[in-house]
Amino acid sequence: MRTGSEPRTARSPLRARFWLSVWGLLWAVLGTAAFVLAGRPGWAVACGVLSLVIAVDMAMILRHLRQGPHYQPGRDIPPYRPPDAGPPRPRPPYPRPPHPGPPGHRHP
Repeated sequence: MRTGSEPRTARSPLRARFWLSVWGLLWAVLGTAAFVLAGRPGWAVACGVLSLVIAVDMAMILRHLRQGPHYQPGRDIPPYRPPDAGPPRPRPPYPRPPHPGPPGHRHP
C-alpha cells in the first residue's frame, strides 16, 4: 500500500549494499591480480584503488549496521505509521486558456 510518505519513512538497504560491496571487492581484487599477471600496471593500479574505495565503503556499511535499529531497522521493527495528513485538500481549478491556433489559419 502506498501512502505518499515513502521518502520520509524509507528503510536503508544496507544489507544489500554490503553484499554488493563484497561482490565488487572480489572482482576488484581478482582484476588487480589478473592485471599484475598480465603486465598491465596502469589497470592494476586502477583496480587496486577501486578495491581500496570498496573496502572503505564496506567499513562504513558495517559501522552503520552495527549501530543498530536506530540507523538500520531490522525485520523485527515494524514499519512506520503513515503521517496523519487530515482530510485531502481539493485541487484548485485549472482553467484552460483558449488556444487561438496559428495566425491567419481558419478552419473550413
